[in-house]
Amino acid sequence: MKTAFVFPGQGSQFLGMLDVWNGNHIIKDVIAVASDILDQDLNYLIKNGPIQDLNLTINTQPIMLTIGFAYFSVWKSFGGNMPFLMAGHSLGEYTALVAAESILFEDALRLVRIRAEAMQSAVPIGLGAMAAIIGLNPEEVISICRSNSIDGYIVEAVNFNSPVQTVIAGHKHAVDKVCNEAKDSGAKKTILLPVSAPFHSSLLKPAALTLSGFIDNINVFAPKIDVINNVDVAIYRDSFEIKDALIRQVWKPVRWVEIINKMSALGITHIIEFGPGNVLSNFIKRIDSNLSVISIKDPKSLDDSLSFLH
Repeated sequence: MKTAFVFPGQGSQFLGMLDVWNGNHIIKDVIAVASDILDQDLNYLIKNGPIQDLNLTINTQPIMLTIGFAYFSVWKSFGGNMPFLMAGHSLGEYTALVAAESILFEDALRLVRIRAEAMQSAVPIGLGAMAAIIGLNPEEVISICRSNSIDGYIVEAVNFNSPVQTVIAGHKHAVDKVCNEAKDSGAKKTILLPVSAPFHSSLLKPAALTLSGFIDNINVFAPKIDVINNVDVAIYRDSFEIKDALIRQVWKPVRWVEIINKMSALGITHIIEFGPGNVLSNFIKRIDSNLSVISIKDPKSLDDSLSFLH
């Protein structure tokens, strides 16, 4: 048995997602520390919302980092075994690096808040969009995007989530055109995502420049557990290389299918997702049905996972 841990990015959040933990003191402590660092009552926002505030990227990114790290901290407190590898989807890469002791939790929180602000401000609200294309292979989606990136409009494949789900991002006009053409080409479904910026597209290059100005002042150490990054599907242990990959990740695609395939190639047999939902687990099952996947999202799934992996 060879395990890997994965951490989700935006999209798994929902109001009251910590209620199932019944005031677990470790989770409460992690939330309290994050609230102090950000000078914001995260527990109240998670519990009471409103949902539109929880879904604001400047709030969602630090909250998802905090929750992923809190769940991981609970796992450690119960004596859970450490994995052979880690990875995170987009923002989740920061959580993986914190869990691997490459970046301090407080530094990652501040960095993620800056990242969120930079990503939101890079493209005026209403100009950009993202959509999930379901039922076409990635090559078909890439081809349709290329044919619609004309006349000053940009639309790109940015999240390769599973063999049959690819997320696109870019100018809203071009995203809408790709969705229509994808349906004509046999896509089962296209879903416009409730986000306010075209994340991971080249339109976000200005955000990468902003992030680079802050990440230079953050201490990054060699991870104690290897982390496969999003942008190169590579394992870096050098501080400069880790920082550079995080900067480029802002406007480069999330190569999730390749990350999971690499885990399989390295002998991983079991993957545990730490987060409030099971979004990554569902992706992973579609990528490689031979992998055993577990989602830790409440005390019961934690107990089941601890029993199963010991």
